[in-house]
Amino acid sequence: MTSLNNFHLVAQHAAQSGHQVNSHPILASLTVFILSIFIGIEVISRVPSLLHTPLMSGSNAIHGVIVVGAMLVLGQATSTIEQILGFFAVFLATLNVVGGFVVTDRMLGMFKTKPQAPKTQDGSK
Repeated sequence: MTSLNNFHLVAQHAAQSGHQVNSHPILASLTVFILSIFIGIEVISRVPSLLHTPLMSGSNAIHGVIVVGAMLVLGQATSTIEQILGFFAVFLATLNVVGGFVVTDRMLGMFKTKPQAPKTQDGSK
């Protein structure tokens, strides 16, 4: 907690003296990315197994939106590298959606009742 207070003091002193406190955008993005990994692990590890299938179906819908966004970005690409990266973004997002639906279908198949073999006239199966 003291390092947070020290940061606030430094930022407050810099603001009062007319200096701006700039953080590097890549460092800020990397910090958010790493924190989101830890939060994601904590949230996912606490989900009961009964809720995995409904949550997976919901995440597939979100990934469908990501595919649309990747296609929109690909449509705005002007350079070759942007087009290549956009293609891979669309391809990987589509692969993620399809894989999610396949896994969800398999998980839902586990809950279906298996058909019973028809009985013969003498009562045996």
